[in-house]
Amino acid sequence: MLIRLVALAALFGMLFGFDEGVIAGALPLITKTFDISATGEGFMTAAVPLGAVAGAILAAMYADSLGRRKVLMMCSLVFAFGAVAAGSATSEEILVGARLMLGLAIGASALAAPMFLAELAPAKYRGAVVSAFQLMITVGILTSYLVDMVLEPHGAWRWMLALGAVPALVCFTGIIFSPESPRWLTMKGARDKAIEVVSLIQPDLSREQATHVVAEIEQAKAAGGAEPGWTAFLSDNVRPLVIFTIAAFVLQQVSGINAVIYYAPIIMKDAGFDGSSSQLAATVGIGVVNVLMTVVAMFVVDRFGRRPLLILGFIGTALSLVVISFAMQPDKPELAPLALTALFAYIAFFAVSLGPLPWLYMSELFPLALRSRGMAMASVANWSFNFIVVFAFPVVLAHFGAVVTFAIFGIFCTIGAIFSWFYAPETKGVSLEEIEMQHSPAAAT
Repeated sequence: MLIRLVALAALFGMLFGFDEGVIAGALPLITKTFDISATGEGFMTAAVPLGAVAGAILAAMYADSLGRRKVLMMCSLVFAFGAVAAGSATSEEILVGARLMLGLAIGASALAAPMFLAELAPAKYRGAVVSAFQLMITVGILTSYLVDMVLEPHGAWRWMLALGAVPALVCFTGIIFSPESPRWLTMKGARDKAIEVVSLIQPDLSREQATHVVAEIEQAKAAGGAEPGWTAFLSDNVRPLVIFTIAAFVLQQVSGINAVIYYAPIIMKDAGFDGSSSQLAATVGIGVVNVLMTVVAMFVVDRFGRRPLLILGFIGTALSLVVISFAMQPDKPELAPLALTALFAYIAFFAVSLGPLPWLYMSELFPLALRSRGMAMASVANWSFNFIVVFAFPVVLAHFGAVVTFAIFGIFCTIGAIFSWFYAPETKGVSLEEIEMQHSPAAAT
C-alpha cells in the first residue's frame, strides 16, 4: 500500500515536470504559429509559475478542510483540462490562459503531494519517499523532452501539450481509491480510521503499535494547543522555520534551474550546438542526468542527511556555473563540449541536492496545525521567484549575454552554500512528531 500510494502521489510530480518541460520544445513552434514577441515568449513560459502562486494559496486554504486526497483529486482534473485546452488553443491568449490553469494545478499539487507523502511515510524512509516526488518531476521533464524530440520534426506542438492529459487521468483514477493521510484523519478526530490507514501503510506493525503511532500524533497535536492563528508563525520556535524554508526555495530558484529547464534548447544554441535536432538531443541528455542523479538523491538523503547534501549541492552548482559562464563565450564554438559537460555537472549537483531538499524540508519542519499554511508561504516564495527568473531570463540573456547571466546564477549559488552552512538543520531519521515537539508554537512558551 505504501509503495502504491508513493507511486500515485509522486505521479503528480511527473505532471508537474511534464508541463514545465514540454514548453522547451514546443515554444519555437508556437512562436511560428502565433508570431509571439520576445516578451510574449517570456510571459507564456512564465505563466505556469505565475498560476502556481495562486494554486499554492488555494491548496493551503483547503488542504486542512477538504483533506490532502480531495485537493489532489481536483488537481488531476485541472491538469487534464488545462492540457487539452493548451493543445487546442486557437490564440496566444487562450494558450496563456491554459498554461495559467496548468500552473494552478502544479502549485496546488506541489504543496499537497509532498505533504501527503511526508504524512504517510515512516520516519526512516521519509526522505526517500518525499524525494520520489522530485524524482517524478525529473521523469516528467525527461518525458516531455523525449516527446518534443519525437514530435518536433512534425511541428506537432499541440500534441506535445495535450499529451499531459493522459497521466492526469491516471492520477484521478488512482487517487479516488486511495486513503487519506493518517495525520489529517487524526487532526479531524477520525482516530479509528487513522489507525486503519497506518496498519495498511505499515503492515508489519501490530494493531497495538499502529494505535501507538496514532497516539503520538494526537500527543503532538495536543502539544500544539488550540488552533493557532497566523501570529504563531512569529513565535520564536516557528519563525526560523519560515525564514529557512522560504530562503531555501528562493535560493533554489535563483540558482537558475528553471531557466535551464524551460530554455534548454536556446541555451544549447548559444553554447554552439547547431540545428534543432542536436539542441533537443543535448536537452534530452540534461533530462537523463536529472533523473539519474535524483535516484541517487533518494538513496543518500536518509543515509548522509539533509544538511551536508544541501551544502554540497550549492558548492557544486556554483563551481559548475563558473565553468559554464567561461565556456559560453561568444564566437568560441570549440568550447561547446565544455559548456555541455559543465551543464551536466550543474544538473547533477542540483538533482542530488537543491532539487529535492527544499520540498523535503518544507514537508518536515512545520507543526501539523501550521503545516499547510507554512508550506503555502514557502511555495508562494518558490513560484514567485520561479516566475521572476523564467520571465527575466530571456531579457537578461539578450541584454547581457550568457557569460554574465550564468555568472549571476553562480553568485547566488555561492550565497546558498554560505547560508546552508550556517542555517540548514538536520532532520534525518527524526519523526514528524518529534520535530513538532521541538518547533510547535506552544513549545516556545
